[in-house]
Amino acid sequence: MKHISVLIATIIIGCMQCMAQTADIKNAHKSVLKLTTYKADGSVLAESNCVLTDNNGTAISSLEPFIGAAKATVTDHKGHNADVSRMLGTDELYDMAKFKIDGIKAEPLAIAATPAKAGDTTWLITYNGDGKQPVKATVKNVETFMDKYAYYIFKFQAPSQSASCPFVNENGQIIGLMKLSATSTDIHAIDANYIMGLTTTGFALSDPTLRQIGIPPALPQKQSDAQLMLIMAEQNGDSIKHPAIAHDFIAKYPTLIDGYSSLARFQVNNNNFDGAAETMTSAIKQVDKKDEAHASYGKIIYDKLTYKANMPYEAWTLDKAAEETNKALSLNPLPTYRHQQAQITFAQGNYQQAYDTFIQLMETPMRAPELFYEAAQCKMMMKAPQKEIIALLDSAINNTDSLHIRDAAPYFLARAEAYNAADSFRLAVFDYTRYEILAGQRLGANFYYIRSQVEVKAKLYQQALADMAAAIMRAPQEPTYYAEMASLQLRVNLFDDAIGTANRCIKLAPDYSDGYLLLGLAQIQKGDKSPGLANLEKAKQLGNPQAQQFIDKYSK
Repeated sequence: MKHISVLIATIIIGCMQCMAQTADIKNAHKSVLKLTTYKADGSVLAESNCVLTDNNGTAISSLEPFIGAAKATVTDHKGHNADVSRMLGTDELYDMAKFKIDGIKAEPLAIAATPAKAGDTTWLITYNGDGKQPVKATVKNVETFMDKYAYYIFKFQAPSQSASCPFVNENGQIIGLMKLSATSTDIHAIDANYIMGLTTTGFALSDPTLRQIGIPPALPQKQSDAQLMLIMAEQNGDSIKHPAIAHDFIAKYPTLIDGYSSLARFQVNNNNFDGAAETMTSAIKQVDKKDEAHASYGKIIYDKLTYKANMPYEAWTLDKAAEETNKALSLNPLPTYRHQQAQITFAQGNYQQAYDTFIQLMETPMRAPELFYEAAQCKMMMKAPQKEIIALLDSAINNTDSLHIRDAAPYFLARAEAYNAADSFRLAVFDYTRYEILAGQRLGANFYYIRSQVEVKAKLYQQALADMAAAIMRAPQEPTYYAEMASLQLRVNLFDDAIGTANRCIKLAPDYSDGYLLLGLAQIQKGDKSPGLANLEKAKQLGNPQAQQFIDKYSK
């Protein structure tokens, strides 16, 4: 009798365990969500599935639906929607993604700590919004990748629209996500533990895969990596990812200045000056290093007044920028803060005071080529002799590390202008050419026009003609450049060329008197006096102040 009781108890316990396992599997569908991704225009890009893995909104799915997506949403089995807010990690090789969902109320599924074995019974849990039931599946084979993760192979007919749905073990724990095979009829599954291990790095914004996804990446765990991502977000200038990353940084590191200053610069760039002021006021209250907060605020104000001077914002003045910088100096007298103070002083028009500070900073560890350049600018504004300005610019160039020679581009340009002002025209041309080499392809028509004028003074006529041609190529609708080219061609006795250029000038701008003046002079020089004088008369009628003197000269 005792043995019968034990047997009955064993059967009851087994039935209860079976019922519990069945309940875990039956309820697993509550964790499977419908994933919908959208293009930038709001139209649907793709639909798939995903599964919630914890109470923090972490979910996993295949990567493919996210490629090209501007946003994504999920829908639970009750029809409730929520947004995908961050990409937590991606893997292009295995086509997997981990991401964060905001405001989801679905129940998460645990990840199996122990992988399934060949022959084990598992269940494929599909999205249950339309009443689908778990599908029983036996593991056909298990391979290992990266020495510790399972790659499952199943032989069964998968239901339609079940990509990225989870396979669970008898305890209702996820072993992997379903993936159709590209080479066979087998069904595969990637170990969920591998997908859960995906993370972002400081270089996430340069990752080719993440660059195709409009949803911002999550901050990396390490502070140094998070700071790198913040810097790259600002450099990339993405209007969605940059502020999102800055806000995330502030939330995670509220006592560091980095996030606040990055967000404030984004706000200034988008003309949200009130928002930037509020951000920096909050920074001053929250960050540990108050000097950094005050200095950063002063720099943001100064930069706004320098680069967005045409957009008034009464609360921000140079005096306000100086005030914030002086507060930073009073808390920590760093040379960088003194440098910023000198830059603001220069902008205020106190050139001698700014010059004195730049010179004093040369005696500190901060000694840098930029200081010589800024001191030279002060001398320019004070109308100092050109030799003093050139000497400072020589020092700026000579103190530039050859590995960073491109940084010297503005110094060569400034010295070219100084040489030109000192009537050292050939030296000026050499420096303009050095500047051109360092600046690369970014130069516009005006640069070549200016250099051609200096080349004429240096009697480098062939080079001047080439530069005028370069200016015309970059600004083919500007009649002034055609007139300058025709004038130069006249000067070197290229009369036919001058006639052709002047005609193009007239065709482009029929009311521009210089075109007729130069055409007339070129015709007269070639011996066609009658049509030449007629064109000089036309130039006179259009108000050209030089036309009459040439008419008088050539009418005799």
